[in-house]
Amino acid sequence: MKVPWNISSVSLKVTKHFSRDYMRYWNWDFHDLRDAIRNAYRIEKCGKNKFEIYVNKSGYKKIITAYYDIENELVCISGSQGGNHK
Repeated sequence: MKVPWNISSVSLKVTKHFSRDYMRYWNWDFHDLRDAIRNAYRIEKCGKNKFEIYVNKSGYKKIITAYYDIENELVCISGSQGGNHK
């Protein structure tokens, strides 16, 4: 899918929930997050601004994000892990 952001220049932000429950558990920092989104194997648009990004970095994971065009921000809201590659 063609995404509306450029991963090299977009501003990444995370919610407290995503940082505490997922990034800490996965032992990721912002560099790992940007790299995972850059190498995503599938991206689905789920609403006006919401995207589900499927990545394979130390296992299969889904990152739920919202993209705000005016601010050029990609906000990571939540995630999940496990499952199978489709």
